[in-house]
Amino acid sequence: MVIDILAGDIALLVFRRAVKSNTGEVSMDSQMLNVLMELDGKTNLGSIAKKTGMSTGNLREALSKLLNLNLIENVVEGAGTFLDNDFLGYLNEQFALAIGPVAEVIIEDAVSDLGCKMSQIPSNKIAELIDLLSREIQREEKKESFKLNMVNRIKEKGY
Repeated sequence: MVIDILAGDIALLVFRRAVKSNTGEVSMDSQMLNVLMELDGKTNLGSIAKKTGMSTGNLREALSKLLNLNLIENVVEGAGTFLDNDFLGYLNEQFALAIGPVAEVIIEDAVSDLGCKMSQIPSNKIAELIDLLSREIQREEKKESFKLNMVNRIKEKGY
């Protein structure tokens, strides 16, 4: 999970300090502390790197340590959550019923078209993803069934 979040260009990512009551004692180096103090849930990592004068490599290393200690969490602009594995499994299952065994590949392509990774699909992109996928379903009754099932699951999950 940490590797996925910190892979690629991290400049636009936003993190905040995580409030956990059971953290206990932790040891931090000065870079980790500097980064932790700058994470406010609003400022992106590119701005933090400039402000602290840290290289991307050092920033990535400090973030990785902080994530492993569960002291910070990723913030998605305009969304509070990512789609979870349970939802993605259901999506894959329903889409496979509508379109067949190539469903997983088409889902991955659609997620990529949205500019996301499979492990990081913001919940605010769900309607757009369902729309993209439903366009691939040729038979109208299967398309409507897919949409209905997905809307019901979205309501269940509270996305």
